[in-house]
Amino acid sequence: MRNHIRTTALAATALLAALSLTACSGNENGDDGKTDAAAPAASSTANPDTGKGTEDAKETGGGKTDAPAENVSTASKGSTGGSGNGSGKSSSGTTGGGSKSPVTCTGSNTKVTVTKVSRPINHLLLTATNTGSATCYAYHAPALRFDDAQAAFPVLRDSIPQAVVTLEPGQSAYAAIGLSGEPDGQELHKGTHLAVYFTGKANQGSTGAAAELTLPAGTSWGDNGFVTYWQSEMDDALTY
Repeated sequence: MRNHIRTTALAATALLAALSLTACSGNENGDDGKTDAAAPAASSTANPDTGKGTEDAKETGGGKTDAPAENVSTASKGSTGGSGNGSGKSSSGTTGGGSKSPVTCTGSNTKVTVTKVSRPINHLLLTATNTGSATCYAYHAPALRFDDAQAAFPVLRDSIPQAVVTLEPGQSAYAAIGLSGEPDGQELHKGTHLAVYFTGKANQGSTGAAAELTLPAGTSWGDNGFVTYWQSEMDDALTY
């Protein structure tokens, strides 16, 4: 009987020890006895490039931001002449060389010709064509010198145009030369050579190179002759 009680006591002691071990194991892994093995997966690892976690990285396409795309777009608009709409254009507003500032018409940037006309009688026609790449202004009247004359040919003040004659490249200005003028009976001089000088805006002497021309055969001029101001239309020049 005493042995049976000792055996029962030992069995109870062993059972209590087993329960105690089970309880300790449950306390170490949580009250419900489950482990925390899944806990690290719930936390996000910081992305060194964006400062966002891996969970945020999944939402933005693998952790990439839009900043690199903007940098690429800006670089494609540089001044390298590419297809971008950046600074490939010149600062002159104009492209392909841009428009040049207007200049004064001279013998260097125009082609000047002299021709004999049937009407009015005793008249020649001067034509100055802009051969340059910039607009030029034909200011006032041409200054003429026949052969070895000591003075410039008289200018007809009544022919002053309403505005300065402006020539785009390829356009022409016109001036009429009245060879004899009035009164009749004046002494006439046979002419073979004509120098055409251009004047500047201030109309103080000539500017630039002169155009040296050969006069039509049989030309004679008198001291009472005249030359008109430059005109935009040939008919306007030949009305004087």
